Amino acid sequence: QVQLVESGGGLVQAGGSLRLSCSVSGTIFSILTMGWYRQAPGKQRDLVAAITGGDSTNYADSVKGRFTISRDSAKNTVYLQMNSLKFEDTAVYYCHVYLSGIHYWGKGTLVTVSS
Repeated sequence: QVQLVESGGGLVQAGGSLRLSCSVSGTIFSILTMGWYRQAPGKQRDLVAAITGGDSTNYADSVKGRFTISRDSAKNTVYLQMNSLKFEDTAVYYCHVYLSGIHYWGKGTLVTVSS
């Protein structure tokens, strides 16, 4: 059973930084394409950043230059470093993997950016 557990959310002032972590279990981490999504109140869940097993990355335009996704295969963990946070980054952030036809999601971690 694949499990994703996020951590690292919290309250931060605009301009500040946070690092989110997603611990993965139950599968072969190194081959996975992992993603971070976010969902603000009343809005759809959108992709923020993704990283492939070969460490290729892509980012939403709104976070390019501010967020960095990375992975540590020894720890089965994917990270999202978020710098220069803005009020509009406030959302619940979810870790995601698509494996064998199934979408797996973590329970999410709340990031609140105060203006």
